[in-house]
Amino acid sequence: MKSNRPFSALWVCVAGLLVALGLAACRQVRQDPDANAEAQSSARPVHFVAVEEQQMREQLDLGAKILPDPTKVFRVFPPASGRILAIEVKPGDNVTKGQTLAVIDSSDAASARSDYTKATIESERATRAAQRDKVLYEHGAIAEKDYIDSRAQSDAAAAELARAKQRLEVLSINLQASGDRVPLVSPSRGVVLSVGAAPGEFSRSLETSDPLITIADLSTVWVVADVYEKDIAKVQPGKQVTITVDAYPGRQWTGRIESLSGALDPATRTLKVRVALSNMGQMLKPEMFAAAHVDVGAHNAIVVPSSAIIHEGQRTTVFVDNAGKPERRTVTTGRATDGKVEITSGLQAGQQVVGDGAELLTAGAAQP
Repeated sequence: MKSNRPFSALWVCVAGLLVALGLAACRQVRQDPDANAEAQSSARPVHFVAVEEQQMREQLDLGAKILPDPTKVFRVFPPASGRILAIEVKPGDNVTKGQTLAVIDSSDAASARSDYTKATIESERATRAAQRDKVLYEHGAIAEKDYIDSRAQSDAAAAELARAKQRLEVLSINLQASGDRVPLVSPSRGVVLSVGAAPGEFSRSLETSDPLITIADLSTVWVVADVYEKDIAKVQPGKQVTITVDAYPGRQWTGRIESLSGALDPATRTLKVRVALSNMGQMLKPEMFAAAHVDVGAHNAIVVPSSAIIHEGQRTTVFVDNAGKPERRTVTTGRATDGKVEITSGLQAGQQVVGDGAELLTAGAAQP
């Protein structure tokens, strides 16, 4: 019987060769996508654009803050000393004029009501006495002096009654009601900014400098910006201002400068600029950070597309056409607007710079 050992060895060699060829083909397939991507990346074109000179609007950007109109901020103090029974509102609530904000249990209320009752009785008695003395005087039963004294007492009693009634009105006490409770009412419509007490506390009307409740009408607000001394001449009353707020990206409000403060802040060496804005929907809240952009004219500027600018750390560069080859050049930039960047030094109008694809040249560009 013949042996098949030489034939088997041949098949083993052939199988090994096929496996080696398969591995090589797989390795080539894995490498091909990277090679193609590199070739495609290196083949991407760069485009040169001309450096232009055009007019750019000049703006003064000022840091600002939203504040309530101080003429529409109401600090509500308790009209009488006493213990706070209830606080009917909380910060953020919208209130109307005359709405009850808090209730105070006060002995001053009982005293005022007692004074009013006594003044009413005395006024009625004095009035009747004056009417009786008038009849007696007309019939010669009493002297004129006695009639004049009686009429004076009636007038004095009427004045005391008016004073007692006014005291009740100041305390917002209903004449028909009884008890020692004093309601604290809102003097105007607005939003509650702060509440300075809690139920159970004792409040002294004449001994505290802190309001019990603070309310502000936010239908209009102030934008207060800081301007440095060197820029004061650029911001005058009546100039148009665009306001942006960090809380609402993309939103703008337009107003005009209403007034400037009369003195510089000694700590910051800045002047306060005030702009009044209508606050429909009360989107603008007190203490929000904002920016005031003042249009102060236009100037001629050298500009390039923003895609041509390359920022590396503190260095700003562009690629300039130098005899057909891109050459990196350091530039100084100014304002940016509408996709264009102002170049204050490093370029001249008419030169060609790389607009699209500048980032592809960064690794291999020659340093100036």
